[in-house]
Amino acid sequence: MAKRYWLLKCEPEAYTIDDLERDGVASWEGVRNYQARNFLRDDMSVGDGVLFYASNAEPSGVTGLAEIARAGYPDTFAFDPKHKYFDAGSDPANPTWYMVDIRFAGKFDEVIPLSTLKATAGLESMLVAQKGSRLSVQPVTKAEYEIVAKLGRGTRRAGAARAKK
Repeated sequence: MAKRYWLLKCEPEAYTIDDLERDGVASWEGVRNYQARNFLRDDMSVGDGVLFYASNAEPSGVTGLAEIARAGYPDTFAFDPKHKYFDAGSDPANPTWYMVDIRFAGKFDEVIPLSTLKATAGLESMLVAQKGSRLSVQPVTKAEYEIVAKLGRGTRRAGAARAKK
């Protein structure tokens, strides 16, 4: 199967690219939207590329790269009545919710803000740049992923140059 690319949104109060760098691999759980669940359950494969997006941040934007380390599997937190992601309607024999594991692949020295994504040629159709697009798990094209990764590589070079001064 061909490699796919994704944008995963997370609020910094919950988890950041720094947390993922520290942890190496982490589960991406707690998604409670059916369309996003379907992407997690049906479409994500090990090795797929991920743009890690900080939402409700100042500024909101892509903070780094990750990859899918484990394809979709039942979100076990949905079955734990003591957990904030508990869903009484989710049955372990027929799970409603799924999660994936992601692996750290790189951090940008600077956030690539949403305003930059919207203003960058080649990203005009990117879902995150569309008005009203709030889905926390979004497909991106290979071209979109590569453009954003290139923008991020620019921030890493700039950060490295500053560190040498």
